Amino acid sequence: MSETTSETEKLPLDSWHRAKGARMVPFAGYEMPIQYAGASGGGIVAEHDWTRNSASLFDVSHMGQLIVSGEGAAEALEQLVPGAITSLKPGRVRYTLLLNDEGGILDDLMITNVTSWVEGDEEAGEEGGWGEPTYYLVVNGATKWDDIAHLREHLPDEVTLTHLEDRALIALQGPNAATALGRVMRGVPDRLTFMQSLDYQFGEWDLRITRAGYTGEDGFEISVASEFAEPLANRLCAEIEVRPAGLGARDSLRLEAGLPLYGHDLDTETDPVSADLMFALTKKRREAGGWKGHEALVERMAGGAETRRVGLVVEGRQPAREGARVFHGDKDVGRITSGGFSPTLGHPVAMAYVARDYAELDTKLEIEVRGKRLSAVVAPMPFVPHKYYRGEK
Repeated sequence: MSETTSETEKLPLDSWHRAKGARMVPFAGYEMPIQYAGASGGGIVAEHDWTRNSASLFDVSHMGQLIVSGEGAAEALEQLVPGAITSLKPGRVRYTLLLNDEGGILDDLMITNVTSWVEGDEEAGEEGGWGEPTYYLVVNGATKWDDIAHLREHLPDEVTLTHLEDRALIALQGPNAATALGRVMRGVPDRLTFMQSLDYQFGEWDLRITRAGYTGEDGFEISVASEFAEPLANRLCAEIEVRPAGLGARDSLRLEAGLPLYGHDLDTETDPVSADLMFALTKKRREAGGWKGHEALVERMAGGAETRRVGLVVEGRQPAREGARVFHGDKDVGRITSGGFSPTLGHPVAMAYVARDYAELDTKLEIEVRGKRLSAVVAPMPFVPHKYYRGEK
């Protein structure tokens, strides 16, 4: 998880993490907690298991938070991403991709329509209506400066891009996340299902709360002014269900959930077809085009990519890590992009890009690790079922 950088910034919660016993490492340009010691956590596996069974607080303030606003904002964004933005209703969230002209993935991101309702003046006979089109973007921390430069270059002058540099982002994840949050902010979880978002005023805290996350569990991401990040973290961790968790558990949880990590499973050399992210390309827009990278991807969307991102279940207990080569007999057919031991399943799992002739489920493969061959089989993802809350059945 560590990325060495010459200079690292501190998160708004830096001192809070250290007081909780966090081991800090450089990641995406920031000093970030990889795990906690003692009663606050107990290590990566303990934090992983606590998230799966209760609720954990993750500091993801390294992520970029942006606002794109102005007339034509949705149409301008649709020229850069393949997701449908013009049809995205206020309060709704969409996962999509920022692509280059060749269809390579510059980043994966979440876009929320945060356009506000403006009340009319009844005495003047004026009706209310939706205000200036406004969209909230959450982009990856390691790519946010490149994303900002890309957006500034390609968005028209009448559309405004604002970097919310003074905001922290806290993720509350796990099956008890809604219970804990509902005790702190009564009624809020009941107003949201998966991929919905709302503005919420909690005393002097101006929050943006989204029901989503990166663990495969139910949960919430809460944007808050940096100056209020610590009291918010303290308030949430005061609930018996909640403990802090670090990057290590976040990585093992997202791997079990089959969620790709930019810079590892996704980059400019991968595309939505090979990455098995076709769901991020709205069906009508696949055919209509009008977005950056469409022309380069037309043939691949119709016939499939030469390589595909797949899940692998690995025999034994030795994990296969990023960079390990994948073989079918003597033939080199791919490479691992993410891998590790699954605490939930009790055996190693991995993601890999393999040649499409070897990407079918149940295909038996081998992974070369330290001169040895580990047996593996192509398996469906997620490895651990998602538990997103989509409303009462």
